[in-house]
Amino acid sequence: MIKRSPFSILLRALLTLAIWFLIFWFALPAINFASSEFRFWLIAAIVIAALLNFAPDSKSTFQYFEMKIRKNSYTGPVIEAPRAFTFLLGICIALVVVSFVITCIGAPIFNASAYHDLINVTEGDFTEDVAEIGMNSIPVVDRATANRLGSRKLGEISDMISQFEIESDYTQINYKGVPTRVTPLVYADPIRWLYNMRDGIPAYITVNLVTQETDLVRLDQGIKYSRGDYFMRNIDRYLRFNYPTRIFDEISFEIDDNGVPYWVAPTINYEIMLWSGKNIDGAVLVNAVTGESRYYAFDEIPSWVDQVCISELVVQHLNYYGLYGSGFINSIFGQRGVLATTEGYNYLALEDDVYLYTGLTSVLSDESNIGFVLVNLRTKETKFYTVPGAEEYSAMSSAEGQVQNLKYKATFPILLNIAGRPTYFLSLKDNAELVKMYAFVDVEQYQIVATGVTVAEAQKNYVEKLKSADVEADIGSSAETTAAGSVSVLSPVVISGTTGYYFKLAGDEAIYFASITVNDRLAFLAAGDSVEVTYTELDGLREVTEILWK
Repeated sequence: MIKRSPFSILLRALLTLAIWFLIFWFALPAINFASSEFRFWLIAAIVIAALLNFAPDSKSTFQYFEMKIRKNSYTGPVIEAPRAFTFLLGICIALVVVSFVITCIGAPIFNASAYHDLINVTEGDFTEDVAEIGMNSIPVVDRATANRLGSRKLGEISDMISQFEIESDYTQINYKGVPTRVTPLVYADPIRWLYNMRDGIPAYITVNLVTQETDLVRLDQGIKYSRGDYFMRNIDRYLRFNYPTRIFDEISFEIDDNGVPYWVAPTINYEIMLWSGKNIDGAVLVNAVTGESRYYAFDEIPSWVDQVCISELVVQHLNYYGLYGSGFINSIFGQRGVLATTEGYNYLALEDDVYLYTGLTSVLSDESNIGFVLVNLRTKETKFYTVPGAEEYSAMSSAEGQVQNLKYKATFPILLNIAGRPTYFLSLKDNAELVKMYAFVDVEQYQIVATGVTVAEAQKNYVEKLKSADVEADIGSSAETTAAGSVSVLSPVVISGTTGYYFKLAGDEAIYFASITVNDRLAFLAAGDSVEVTYTELDGLREVTEILWK
């Protein structure tokens, strides 16, 4: 039996509530029993309450300070602390046991078919589903290069470089039909936050994945809700207090068709037992400037949103699909027909959506793919394409082997439709992470490899190799044509360290492009020169393969 005064009881109760709130403030668990974070918080809260209020601590610090403050002893209400303490700890043990049992019941060993059905995979026709992408629409920039380009751009802005940094989470989106990575700025440190919080974050970065053009987009009104903000303007805390019961997956930064910045917060539901079989059932969109937010059910999410389904979750579901197609026992013993995704993935922009691409390989083989899947990251529509061929890392090695004297490293490939054939496209980077060359590798016959200092040159060389290899391919669109005339407009450019020239011929509105590698005399090309060019036309741009002066 422990004697405690009303003062001690109140002090302990207030301290308990304060600790509960502080843990909640920083951990931000959803108030939802399906959330593991909430269950941990609840158990921690009960343990804290038991220790602070009901533990048998007659010589505790609390009583010591109480006596110091009151300067006398107290003979008041008696609390049977040991009994309450034991009861609360019993509740904690019961919660742990119940959580463990329900988690076990929801495991794949009892629900293999349910895990297999978390994603619906249908057969697709590659040439029909994946339109051939023109050479001026092929993304050449990966996340690492985008990060470097963004940092370089920020370094050019003198009024921002000392106040802000760039968030490294470059979300890939399809902005106005162009593959783009976008990321916001963040406050450089808490002191900079104090100086700038009134106006908010003034800009975000976009990187065109085709041209490598990098823009710092200034906003009329600054971003007031972000990961770098504090208190209620921190986007995670803002979401939690406005949607206390929603369970969120990883949030991402996107812009709508008008360039307005938003946070996309996918919401989670569980389809197996109480908290197994995680899936996405909708998303909350938060205007990063005004804080205006709205929840959308999965089939109501606006079409401009590109990344609703988190890539890691999609890959996990694909592995469940490949693993448990013939039951749990088969996934361990025999492994007949068991598939797994390859070790990486990339993105492909088709029409107005972003698709995740990854290969599927047999778990009994690690040298080749039996096919690949494309997953729409907004709708989760998933199609499988049966195309046996090289897995991605074999293709990367094959591309690197073509330039082994230069020691370039290949990026993880993206999948393209070139001349009707599934083709890996890779950028080749030097030790400084700068893109120097490009490569195309045939998926089915990865010994067919072509490289070039421009995408167009690499693509032309690839088409030529397809011709010489006598493989089935639709190469009619890459036929060479000639044209002649005087140069009316000329604009030199530097792409990935290689000089090229855009120009027009008099009386012809078509745009021609010639790399300096076509002919050294291009350095002396001038308006008014009469030339005859041989070119291939892809996606509206005429790529010059030969030029003669007349």
